[in-house]
Amino acid sequence: MRDAREVLIRPLMTEKTMQQKEVLNTVAFKVRPDANKVEIRAAVERVFNVKVTAVRTASYEGKLKRMGRFAGRRADWKKAVVTLAPGHKIDLVEGA
Repeated sequence: MRDAREVLIRPLMTEKTMQQKEVLNTVAFKVRPDANKVEIRAAVERVFNVKVTAVRTASYEGKLKRMGRFAGRRADWKKAVVTLAPGHKIDLVEGA
């Protein structure tokens, strides 16, 4: 089992994820592409001291990007949407 800080890369804070946080009590994270749901659940529970009821994941392929005549590629990444138990919450934005 990996360290919790290695599994979670950063929280995803978009309009959609912030709305889901308010309505559905879910939080979205960018996680390592090779992390599984069990590792993600354990990492969130350990780092934020909350109870997780469900984890949903989605893998994304990196986009092709050009810099002039040179073609490159962004890295592949994975998103995890974590549903928290009633009464638990994570405050990601300070002073909001």
